[in-house]
Amino acid sequence: MALLELNVVDAHYGRIQALRKVTMKVDKGEVVALIGSNGAGKTTTLRTISGLMHPTSGSITFDGREITNTGPEKIVGVGICQSPEGRRLFPRMTVHDNLLMGAYIRNDKQGITSDMERIFVLFPRLKERLSQIAGTLSGGEQQMLAMGRALMARPKLLMLDEPSLGLAPILIETIFQIVREINAQGTPVLLVEQNATKALEVAHRGYVLETGVIVQTGTGKELLASEEVQKAYLGM
Repeated sequence: MALLELNVVDAHYGRIQALRKVTMKVDKGEVVALIGSNGAGKTTTLRTISGLMHPTSGSITFDGREITNTGPEKIVGVGICQSPEGRRLFPRMTVHDNLLMGAYIRNDKQGITSDMERIFVLFPRLKERLSQIAGTLSGGEQQMLAMGRALMARPKLLMLDEPSLGLAPILIETIFQIVREINAQGTPVLLVEQNATKALEVAHRGYVLETGVIVQTGTGKELLASEEVQKAYLGM
């Protein structure tokens, strides 16, 4: 059984249809990449899964439970957490307090402390910046904090929206290596990313989205080798 499954999902912004019969899944243990150009519907897909908007038709199930019309606060409760595009930190709060906000719905103090230490292993820079105001961090540090905050909810599925956006090449390598490590520790990842090459290199499987429609799917290696994907998204 798939951990997350979207079944012929349509979504609209008013009269504008943003998703058309989107069918996709994420299995336990996987990194799944969702690639496509600007405006293809990638972020809309994540917003629909997160409960920030609801499908106009179709269904979404997670861990054997239908969540199609579930609100975002309950989506976090069932185990889906998102690191959003643009990071969306609390810029006037410290790194430490931003991380604690990720654990807002938890009350297991020992578990929160343990997970905080896990974050510091994944992102040593955050431990060095623990008392620093989040808005004064570099772009790469802010991305690390956004990912760490999402992990503090102890998600069953981590969704990453454009984690490499605006970062220097060396930091992009670091971020994708951390995605691999997070997955190796047992957390499935749904990755939305414009850097299609990097996304498909770390992904077990991928989906190509064009104007709200899934037009191609395959393993990461298959999509990297696809002539259509190379021409459209890999600059070849």
